[in-house]
Amino acid sequence: MKMGTWIETIVEEIGDNSDKMDIEEDGLRWFCHFDDDNYVNVPRLVRLLEDYSSQEEWYLGKPSIRAPLEILNRETKPINKGNVSFWFATGGAGFCLSRALALKMVPIASGGKFMSIGEKIRLPDDVTMGYIIEHLLKKPLTVIDQFHSHLEPMKFLRQDSFHDQITFSYSTYSKDEVNVVKLDGFNMRVDPTRFLSLHCFLFPYFPFCPR
Repeated sequence: MKMGTWIETIVEEIGDNSDKMDIEEDGLRWFCHFDDDNYVNVPRLVRLLEDYSSQEEWYLGKPSIRAPLEILNRETKPINKGNVSFWFATGGAGFCLSRALALKMVPIASGGKFMSIGEKIRLPDDVTMGYIIEHLLKKPLTVIDQFHSHLEPMKFLRQDSFHDQITFSYSTYSKDEVNVVKLDGFNMRVDPTRFLSLHCFLFPYFPFCPR
């Protein structure tokens, strides 16, 4: 599912049920988005989310740039006519929104409004998310260093830190060079992303893992 569709589905469902669902009783406390080129260390993700209250407004993720993004203010009647700057969590590393923050996004992002904002600022969905949360709602991104995207060199992640990482990724630089974690395990033909080998490193008790 595209990120824009994903977030609109979430905020619309929350908005439709917010009058009859207790914030903690329906079980939907966190909403996390990951790409199909991510490996997610789910137990570690759960431990991370346990450190934050879903009843508070949290935007958890990791930027892929070294400074806030600065864009032209395209609001219809902007208070400040200059540029606006904000951080955004790159979708390639994954990010999580607390239920309280998702509730706050309902008036702004539901009913096709998320897509409309993205079209107005002319930027991708993950940037649109940061624009809405950081600029419009004034809620800062909380950086989680254990999220990783394909934009990072995976080879620099140490094996002794793998259990503490939350997301991993991969990419192809060229025909002969790939961006993957350095790890023994299955051969590259069977496991070109190294995700299968990574899974067996983290959870070696699975029956398909080498003994």
